[in-house]
Amino acid sequence: MSYRPSPGDLLTVDGRASVQFAGARALTLRVVSVSDYPTYHGWIWLTGYVVDRRGLATAKREIFVQLAGLRPALPPTPPPARVTRRRATGTPPATSARPSRAGTRS
Repeated sequence: MSYRPSPGDLLTVDGRASVQFAGARALTLRVVSVSDYPTYHGWIWLTGYVVDRRGLATAKREIFVQLAGLRPALPPTPPPARVTRRRATGTPPATSARPSRAGTRS
């Protein structure tokens, strides 16, 4: 990434950004803040939320990563829309299949 991330950016953080995020430890981060704290050239402190596949925040993290290793992440895919079936108008609602008992009190 050639530019400094800003709050709201969605980033892929993997082994290119820091060895601690290599392989299965890679994560998607929604940036909340970018520190102005002086660091080594090319490195940066980011604070953000780890985002799961559904786009929900799962944990808040502060990470120290190489700017050149950060990549924009693809937006999470929304879950498929639920199809709800409606009764046809004029159709009475379903009733219990239990027969009534003659001569019993309710």
